[in-house]
Amino acid sequence: MDINLLGALSVTENGLSVTPTAPKPRQVLALLALHADQVVSVATLIEELWGKNPPRSARTTLQTYVLQLRELLGEALARDENERCTAKDILATLPGGYRLESRGGTVDYREFERRAGTGYRAMDADDHQGASRWLTDALSLWTGPALTDVQVGSQIQMEVQRLEEARLCALDQRIEADLRLGRHRELLSELTVLVNQYRMHESLHGQFMLALHRSGRRGEALNVYQRLRTTLVSELGLEPSAALSRLQRFILTAHPETVSPTAAAGAAGAAGGRLVAR
Repeated sequence: MDINLLGALSVTENGLSVTPTAPKPRQVLALLALHADQVVSVATLIEELWGKNPPRSARTTLQTYVLQLRELLGEALARDENERCTAKDILATLPGGYRLESRGGTVDYREFERRAGTGYRAMDADDHQGASRWLTDALSLWTGPALTDVQVGSQIQMEVQRLEEARLCALDQRIEADLRLGRHRELLSELTVLVNQYRMHESLHGQFMLALHRSGRRGEALNVYQRLRTTLVSELGLEPSAALSRLQRFILTAHPETVSPTAAAGAAGAAGGRLVAR
């Protein structure tokens, strides 16, 4: 079974989609896929579908959605005459809940975590080339916001936020690796978009300041700091972090041609931490 959640929901078995079109069964499949090979309790599924005040028929209705998913699985399994598994084997009923078996197939968010983890280890070893490559490969698995076409309740929303934070972490580290490799000008257009998308993400702003400064655009780099400071003060009542303020002073007193890429990238990376996506 191949499971893709980093974008639109797609679950296939034997090359055939088993993703329902109806919103509620689609929601059930999404939550089971987020916890593939693990038991998801009936209580968790009911809360996802109906919140804290489910109807009396919730358990029976959930069973109906599971049967609909098994019908789709059965059709996919029937394509392989040598297949011995049944739909109930793949979407199993266990004490207290249900489990979706991936059967060793591709699960995109787990592959993302594997590649990103390799990139982080390369970064820790000062292998910036390897870190950039692995983190770029990890981020390439994302085709849009996670589960962008699924109606979400509290449980899926929590998992989507976790995945988005993991994506931002990988993105931050990939940009830092590229800064340390001296790819300042190549990053400018990407960072222009990112700082507008994440208006209070200090690390991204610090990286943009550094990329501008290293490109000989010190005035624009200082303007980025001022815009961020204005936003933080007006919306949160907070000043920029001490690390980002140090980076601002560093840019004020240094000349682009005298800045060590490694040292300066470290100053930008140290500015990260506070994140409010707006």
